Amino acid sequence: MTIKEIQDDIIDEFSLFEEPMERYDYLIDIGKKLPALDERYKIEENVVKGCQSTVWLRAYEKDGKVYFEADSNTVITKGIIGLLVRVHTGHTPQEILNADLYFIDQIELRSHLSSQRSNGLNAMLKQMKLYAVGYSQANHKA
Repeated sequence: MTIKEIQDDIIDEFSLFEEPMERYDYLIDIGKKLPALDERYKIEENVVKGCQSTVWLRAYEKDGKVYFEADSNTVITKGIIGLLVRVHTGHTPQEILNADLYFIDQIELRSHLSSQRSNGLNAMLKQMKLYAVGYSQANHKA
């Protein structure tokens, strides 16, 4: 699936819920279903700076595509990073860098977050883009 198709699926899923609290509960469910990150990757270099909660984000490349794994010590934040992993994982660095992440506004995610959590969301997005830049540059050197 393309990044656009994945975003459209997420928008469709969240459109089933009319009340903000239902969307919040669904975000919690996403967090609960996100596989735990292997303990060996819960290291300082994988911590996303700028998040109120602790968020570990690991990226690796396989066959020219970037894959993400993540975890958090809070379930809401784990739900947020779970959505971002779902959208970004399995795509080329260029696709990640060029992605217009319209789903965040469409599902009104940012409007239901505290300013600190919104800053954390921005930090997660920035870190994912930085990984994509790194893999993109590595591919051009090879």
